[in-house]
Amino acid sequence: MARREKTAADLGAWLCFEDEAGQGLRPPTGRTWGRRGRTPVVKVTAAGTKRVSIAALICTKSGFRSRLVYRTHVDRGPRKGRRKGFTEHDYARLFDAAHQQLGGPVVIVWDNLNTHVSARMKQYIEARDWLTVFQLPPYAPEFNPVEAVWAHLKGSLANLAQRGIHQLTALVKNRLKRMQHHPSLVEGYLAKTRLDLEPP
Repeated sequence: MARREKTAADLGAWLCFEDEAGQGLRPPTGRTWGRRGRTPVVKVTAAGTKRVSIAALICTKSGFRSRLVYRTHVDRGPRKGRRKGFTEHDYARLFDAAHQQLGGPVVIVWDNLNTHVSARMKQYIEARDWLTVFQLPPYAPEFNPVEAVWAHLKGSLANLAQRGIHQLTALVKNRLKRMQHHPSLVEGYLAKTRLDLEPP
């Protein structure tokens, strides 16, 4: 990880961790209050395979408040030739949005998902002189602070019964916007990794 930090510091860049998650219409389970012997039941419409995919970046730079940048993608169910989640083009648009919002070079750290390491993705990366990308070690979610974003998000959706994919999308965006407006939460997600993110 030190190499990534040094590269970001040398470039005067933002160090951004990326990850993806998805949420279907069946809500995550959680605890709630109920009368003894009567388990509360929440009826949900979970038919089909509709889901919301989310890609997020947690971005940090010495002297600046940390930022959360995200994009959503709605998958409305099976269709021949259509990818369920984010494509290389979608990632490129996310990085472009982060670059515009952050106002400087960006160093991305992400996992080895096939879309992340494809030839097409490499072309998108090479076409952006302000973008540098590093891969996380295999099976190392503990080094990625975005994992804590998903835990917080899914906990906040527990036991909620969404009426449809559009309501679910609105709820997901609402929860993520709340996190964006609480930089201390984002700082806490970074601290949870126990990485020394100060430039060497």
